[in-house]
Amino acid sequence: MESAEIRRRWLSFFEERGHTVVPSASLIADDPTLLLVNAGMVPFKPYFLGETKPPAPRATSVQKCVRTPDIEEVGKTTRHGTFFQMCGNFSFGDYFKEGAIKYAWELLTSSVADGGYGLEPEKLWITVYLDDDEAETIWRDVIGVPAERIQRLGKKDNFWSMGVPGPCGPCSEINYDRGPEFGAEGGPAVNDERYVEIWNLVFMQYERGAGEGKEEFPILGDLPSKNIDTGLGLERLAMILQGVQNMYETDTLRVVMDKATGLTGVRYGDKHDTDVSMRVVADHMRTSVMLIGDGVTPGNEGRGYVLRRIMRRAIRNMRLMGASGPVVKDLIDVVIDTMGQQYPELITDRRRIETVALAEEAAFLKALKGGTNILDTAVTETKAAGGTVLAGDKAFLLHDTWGFPIDLTLEMAAEQGLSVDEDGFRRLMTEQRDRAKADARAKKTGHADVSAYREIADGAGATEFTGYTANEGESTVVGLLVNGVPSPAASEGDDVEVVLDRTPFYAEGGGQLADQGRIKLDSGAVIEVRDVQQPVPGVSVHKGSVQVGEVTVGASAYAAIDVKRRRAIARAHSATHLTHQALRDALGPTAAQAGSENSPGRFRFDFGSPNAVPGTVLTDVEQRINEVLSRELDVHAEIMSIDEAKKQGAIAEFGEKYGERVRVVTIGDFSKELCGGTHVHNTAQLGLVKLLGESSIGSGVRRVEALVGVDAYNFLAKEHTVVAQLQELVKGRPEELPEKIAAMLGKLKDAEKEIEKFRAEKVLGAAAGLASGAKDVRGVALVTGTVPDGTAADDLRKLVLDVRGRIPGDRPAVVALFTTAGGRPLTVIATNEAARERGLKAGDLVRAAAKTLGGGGGGKPDVAQGGGQNPQAIGEAVAAVERLVAETA
Repeated sequence: MESAEIRRRWLSFFEERGHTVVPSASLIADDPTLLLVNAGMVPFKPYFLGETKPPAPRATSVQKCVRTPDIEEVGKTTRHGTFFQMCGNFSFGDYFKEGAIKYAWELLTSSVADGGYGLEPEKLWITVYLDDDEAETIWRDVIGVPAERIQRLGKKDNFWSMGVPGPCGPCSEINYDRGPEFGAEGGPAVNDERYVEIWNLVFMQYERGAGEGKEEFPILGDLPSKNIDTGLGLERLAMILQGVQNMYETDTLRVVMDKATGLTGVRYGDKHDTDVSMRVVADHMRTSVMLIGDGVTPGNEGRGYVLRRIMRRAIRNMRLMGASGPVVKDLIDVVIDTMGQQYPELITDRRRIETVALAEEAAFLKALKGGTNILDTAVTETKAAGGTVLAGDKAFLLHDTWGFPIDLTLEMAAEQGLSVDEDGFRRLMTEQRDRAKADARAKKTGHADVSAYREIADGAGATEFTGYTANEGESTVVGLLVNGVPSPAASEGDDVEVVLDRTPFYAEGGGQLADQGRIKLDSGAVIEVRDVQQPVPGVSVHKGSVQVGEVTVGASAYAAIDVKRRRAIARAHSATHLTHQALRDALGPTAAQAGSENSPGRFRFDFGSPNAVPGTVLTDVEQRINEVLSRELDVHAEIMSIDEAKKQGAIAEFGEKYGERVRVVTIGDFSKELCGGTHVHNTAQLGLVKLLGESSIGSGVRRVEALVGVDAYNFLAKEHTVVAQLQELVKGRPEELPEKIAAMLGKLKDAEKEIEKFRAEKVLGAAAGLASGAKDVRGVALVTGTVPDGTAADDLRKLVLDVRGRIPGDRPAVVALFTTAGGRPLTVIATNEAARERGLKAGDLVRAAAKTLGGGGGGKPDVAQGGGQNPQAIGEAVAAVERLVAETA
């Protein structure tokens, strides 16, 4: 049974039994504690925590997940992987243990003809929590599983929580017996290789307190509403149903390994080392496609770094198997063809995914070249110091900065006759991991930080936003925090966070900055609002300070926004939508939104593009936008289902989480996007849009910055003034300025070349005098000296080589000349063959000089170059060279 069919049967089974089918959420987690969705229940977390009311009492999903803590182990074993799909069914206060157990048994053991998976009941083993008598009774007496195939395990294995105070409960796991060829009998309690866990049923019935680890926490009591959260690993079930040894041999990964075989000639199963590489390539390329498909782009931080790391690891392993040219397109195409059966959007978005992936491959191949140069330098320095071990910090630098896997560094160092300080490397890696884990633990306490807002939401409900139709209005203070602590009252001068039952203030979100303004109380108190955020869904928190009087919970208030600021932001937000559509029209659907910020009178818009946008294209985009403004198109918003919005072609932003009902903003016949922000009523209200330019902010991501309305006019007015001044200077019309200024710059460049030529001739003219003034140091002709400040490095090098050539070849000679360029000292030193036979190497001499100058340098034995920070030390550097010549000769 193919993976796509396993997925289809799961969703169909539970939908027929009253569950709402929830599409997989994006891998980009809508959770500040997570980089990526790493479990099937993550999208349902707000429902289990009580932050949001679930849309239905029963739900089911097949959720995309990525886990990367053991990325170094991927490939080494057949059990580790980064991407997986978790099939889940969920009950929010509806059915509980018996219902969940019956559903699981029915789906697993029903025949394939009846819509089930057709597993043999006698091969299924059950584990339950130590004291969960109820679950064991259901399995034994209701389902009919023999008591000898039911085992009890402890808190570590069969008790679940989120790792923070909140819901928790016992688990019951269903395990499949793969047979004696996978090990000794005895059930999952003794052999989890033979008895593979395929489905975990979590019975959320308790509330836990604070504590460390999986076991050290107290149970505070029962939950008011009991919930079900189950998870079945699709890949594990596919392994069983397809009759293969491990997940890498299942349909969605085997095809990637087959493609890798076609590209390298290496066959899976022939050799351990290449099998490891095959598994790395298959897993990492599939994960890369799924991440890029959900809007992640390679970068050096966060989820972008996760993507970059796994892509580079896959590419490197292809090269280890003998691939020499680009391979990524062939590999991602087979992933898209296979996974597209389950996620059709991958096929629709193929071009964008390919563009991002190919750009990263090209960047890594370039980095591979640069990293190789760094490694070569480190090897040279190690050997020069008489060492045989490459330092761990060098290996870590190559890994962390250049993306070199440690095995690559080990292999390349061995080719140079060196080993690597792996312990030092591992120590630095561990320190980095520990820092990351500490950050993750700190982030998890964020649940406690928002508990006060949750209490307000539980008591007063969500904040009603009135800002789409009103700029001010009456409201009531339903929550108040002073310096982050809940308080019944606040006085003049206090920094406060105020929650109102209804508000015209827009909370920052969707790229739009928050409103500012004032809240006035009936008592005469005034709060100056400088920011508005939503720390928990639906609760708008107004952050500011009390200007006058006393603020109390329950007081009547009148909230009014800064209308001028709001209108300027609305103009910027509408202009962002127009820019997005115009860029997509010009560049294609790959120009998908990757972020934005709408502030008063200006905006920035980030979008996907592997290359810089040509100036002519940007000009066309700007013209298109302003033509739309002149058409005076109406802007309107309406609420509809997410499915209806998709049918109408509304654009959704990558990484955004949308509910069943969404707000769609339409600008005439030009633009249609899912958006919760505020906008103008007609494009004529924008006045003017001026694109300031575009730049790169990361691999495959570009940024456009622009001005809107009066800000755009003021910018053009200043430009007009500058143009008028240039006209006066060059005596020409505006359209003649480029040509006239280009001509002037050309003449200036020619003059600079003549000056440089004269300077070089003057410098080289000194060669004969320098050579004749050579000093004899223990039989070595030593030429030292300084040349005029500002002499270019190339000219200094030419002079040094010229002087060396004027000294007879049978006489040992060292030439060391110095100059100052840009306020920094520079030296070039050369030796002839006779000097090198006496042990005098230019690289050693340069290092001695550069150390005195406060810098460094290096090069070949015959010629080397160095520099430093202190030009006053040139005299000492000359003396250092002379001492080393005397000691060596």
